[in-house]
Amino acid sequence: MMTRSVDPLTLSPREAARQTSSAVRWLALGAIAGPVLFELAWFVLGFVSPGYTLFDHRFTHYSPISQPISGLGMGSTAPLMNTAFIVGGLLVIAGVVGVFQTTKGEGRPAMRRASMALLALSGLGQLVDGIFNLEAVLPHTLGFLLALGAPVVGFLVAGSYFRGIPHWRRFGNWLLLGSPLTLLLLVLFFLTFSPTADGAEHGVAGLVQRIGVIEAHAWFVAVGCLAVRRGQVVRPTGGRPSPEYS
Repeated sequence: MMTRSVDPLTLSPREAARQTSSAVRWLALGAIAGPVLFELAWFVLGFVSPGYTLFDHRFTHYSPISQPISGLGMGSTAPLMNTAFIVGGLLVIAGVVGVFQTTKGEGRPAMRRASMALLALSGLGQLVDGIFNLEAVLPHTLGFLLALGAPVVGFLVAGSYFRGIPHWRRFGNWLLLGSPLTLLLLVLFFLTFSPTADGAEHGVAGLVQRIGVIEAHAWFVAVGCLAVRRGQVVRPTGGRPSPEYS
């Protein structure tokens, strides 16, 4: 029995919009998968790392309390952790693009693009940290500032944007709170972080960093879940928007 292939050019505007919406929602899943992959990577590898060498100093063990996540990007755990940095960052970027594609047609395109760009910078920062390890101090620090610093502004802008969309308004209000909370945790990390070998073996900077990363990534997971569940079909040319709610 032969099956007839469907020519996408013959689809009605509504059918084309529905297929586009489905593809975009799959893309938005990256905002969930990226953070989950990254958190699982540092959680598991933190138990198996035998330590690492940084600038001729040998850390004989790895402590998730005092040492940064990037310490896992050194030594024997480097291939897996840096892969998680890169793949997780790419998934976050793809997920952010997918999320804001689901709100295409809701108006305020400039604000939508600004929100998308600012949140995607977080994924870019994570990608940079996977390429440049702790020994590349300047690019690695820049990557960290993008990964955890860009959401400080991004959550504020995106929250304001989502507040203008009826079925996103409540989440937009909550996302605005994510901006000062992320800033507080970022400042707290720098207050507890000591850029010395002795400092990396004492204190709580590693724990504070992990709390900050989990907090920031939780917002990405939340926005990804909402995009998949509530996303609106992309408006077909000349047609009316077709909201799809689960």
